[in-house]
Amino acid sequence: MTPEMVMSIAYQGMRVTLFLAGPLLITALLTGLIVSLFQAATQINEMTLSFIPKILGVFSVLVLAGPWLIGLIVDFTRNLFTSIPSMLM
Repeated sequence: MTPEMVMSIAYQGMRVTLFLAGPLLITALLTGLIVSLFQAATQINEMTLSFIPKILGVFSVLVLAGPWLIGLIVDFTRNLFTSIPSMLM
């Protein structure tokens, strides 16, 4: 196993991690921003108000993008396992 192979696997792993976490984190960020704008406009300073919309937003993204996310991690894992014999040479 060469250092280039290790770096390639690490790069692919970080890329898959970014693709898996990205939609969920962006949804939570945008939902928090919208709720904080609403709180600033109405002068409601309740700290726990943003949790339920964030949970609902992340859950809806998981429902909508779940098959794509699962396919992404399954493809990465399958490619990693099938490339093990070539790594040993």
